Amino acid sequence: MTEAYCVKCKKKVQMKDGKESKTKKGTTIAKGKCPACGTTVCRMGGLK
Repeated sequence: MTEAYCVKCKKKVQMKDGKESKTKKGTTIAKGKCPACGTTVCRMGGLK
């Protein structure tokens, strides 16, 4: 599981259903959901 910061909960959470994606500039990111509130959370650098 990958950690990401949830801006709604204001804390680091374990990303749920994380998938790698690319930004418009080509940087790799990981996108997933916050398990507590369901907000989309992102982490630069992809899945680890």
